[in-house]
Amino acid sequence: MSPSIKELAHQWLSIDRNPSTRSEIVKLLENEKFKVLEERLRRRITFGTAGLRGRMGAGFSLMNDLTIIQASQGLANYMSKAGGKSIVIGHDHRHNSKQFAEYTATAFILKGFSVYYVSNREGGDIPTPFVPFAVDYYKSFGGIMITASHNPSADNGYKVYWKNGCQIIPPHDRRIQDEILVNTHPIEGAWNFKAAFDHAESISCIHYCMEEVFSLYLQRLTTQVITTQISPRIRFVYTPLHGVGLKIVTAACRKMGIDSLISVEEQSQPDPDFGTVEFPNPEEASALDMAKAKANAEGIDLLLANDPDADRFSAAVKDNGNWRQLTGNELGYLFAEYIISQIPRERYSSTYLLNSTVSSQMISSMAATLGVNYIDTLTGFKWIGNKAIELEKSGYNVPFAFEEAIGFMLPPIHDKDGISALVLFLQMYDHWIKSGTSAVLKLEEGFKKYGYFKECNGYYRVPNLSSIKTIFNENIRRLRDADTNLEKPYPDKLGRFTISAWRDLTTGYDSSTKDHLPLLPVDRTTQMITAVLRSDDEDTVRFTVRSSGTEPKLKVYIESCSNTEKKASQVSHEVWKLLESEWFKTETTGLVSSFVA
Repeated sequence: MSPSIKELAHQWLSIDRNPSTRSEIVKLLENEKFKVLEERLRRRITFGTAGLRGRMGAGFSLMNDLTIIQASQGLANYMSKAGGKSIVIGHDHRHNSKQFAEYTATAFILKGFSVYYVSNREGGDIPTPFVPFAVDYYKSFGGIMITASHNPSADNGYKVYWKNGCQIIPPHDRRIQDEILVNTHPIEGAWNFKAAFDHAESISCIHYCMEEVFSLYLQRLTTQVITTQISPRIRFVYTPLHGVGLKIVTAACRKMGIDSLISVEEQSQPDPDFGTVEFPNPEEASALDMAKAKANAEGIDLLLANDPDADRFSAAVKDNGNWRQLTGNELGYLFAEYIISQIPRERYSSTYLLNSTVSSQMISSMAATLGVNYIDTLTGFKWIGNKAIELEKSGYNVPFAFEEAIGFMLPPIHDKDGISALVLFLQMYDHWIKSGTSAVLKLEEGFKKYGYFKECNGYYRVPNLSSIKTIFNENIRRLRDADTNLEKPYPDKLGRFTISAWRDLTTGYDSSTKDHLPLLPVDRTTQMITAVLRSDDEDTVRFTVRSSGTEPKLKVYIESCSNTEKKASQVSHEVWKLLESEWFKTETTGLVSSFVA
């Protein structure tokens, strides 16, 4: 018999020692806000996509000191059983990030781990890429970064890396969650991080390494990413979007000969409230409004941005006097084209380019034309990074990988790194200017060679999560053959398009393989279908529809390839409307379209 909500509340109060979150639960009890208490206490925040992420507040379902302690105790036990003896820990500038990192470190200290603390006792905010870099450098058993990246200010997160410097993948996530569930009671000393840090210092098992990691990471940029000095005539505006990127970007620019960095002053320093933007995500065009205004005032044609924890990168350029914000897919192609151009042709056959299955196929077309290897992965850098390591162990070179959500991976880090991407993009931009071309012209050149690829990506808000199963199981999978009335693995048509390929990573079917088994991992707990469409006039469309693992959303990624940019764009939008009317049936399912990019 499950406990009553009052019993759950008293269970919380019996182990939570944070006065603020205790007070939240007490007030909700006193005011008989039982529905809110149910939402906060009945279910637990679960260990999933690379760790934890969610809204901060009191309750087992939210991010707070207690759930951080519980997660850290479970993770420390899991890693200890696997032979772990050391851990890297860092944090960004968000509300509670420093405190969450301190409780995390305490749990590992109490478990006997050596802690590489990429901060100090006073608190030092770092970019997320420093943690996977430090995991590799110190050869620790794993790493934890306290950050919610570009989420709203009310959120925080707990990102976990394994000993290979990659975000965790199954079955680690499920096993860690199981270990958390048997370690929910804070052990003695769990709430006293000052005593834990004092003890760790006395026996030299905590290493404050923020400055060392900063210096080593900068050295790595200098030796592996920076290959040329930037011309003095290259001027740009930079914004870290109230995040932690300015210090390392300034230092990296100096290494390229840029002594005076022009930044958006109002957004240059860490601000956990992200005061000038609604969403601190550089994918959102409005997030760059202040940078554009600054650039216009200064007569500058280039702006660069990182998200608050500096693991993503965005850029906008002037095109015929108007700002054009490059998409993640466009940036991905530009990076890939430049990087491959720097590799001798005799090494093409031993080189791989990677991106996620929801990202552009333009680099696949380029790779096939040039004789470079290409492979796609499931969504997320946990999959991209682990696949890159697998290929490298087999003797292949993996110089670049990307995801359409402005995430870019450059060696030797096996995770997205917005700082390295910014540094490389500046060198590419300088090279284009010296060669009499531009980012836009390089894209046009690529379109003419490999086809015009245009995307139409977006998502639907899902008011009732049960409608997700209805859409996939009733509207899509149970379509029958019109002649035989037999169920088929997939439908023949979508509007005027013929479906030429079909991959269902929920049921485990792939029409393109001999045994019809997918090469990518199957997960029956989520919904994900990818299809290829062809039209009579030789247009090709590839799309993926998937349920979000962290939000009540249905995500849609559509990319068409045609003989003109205008037609490719029209076709991708046509498919969006077809999916909405024939599959999603928004009038009956209640799905609400949020945007179309």
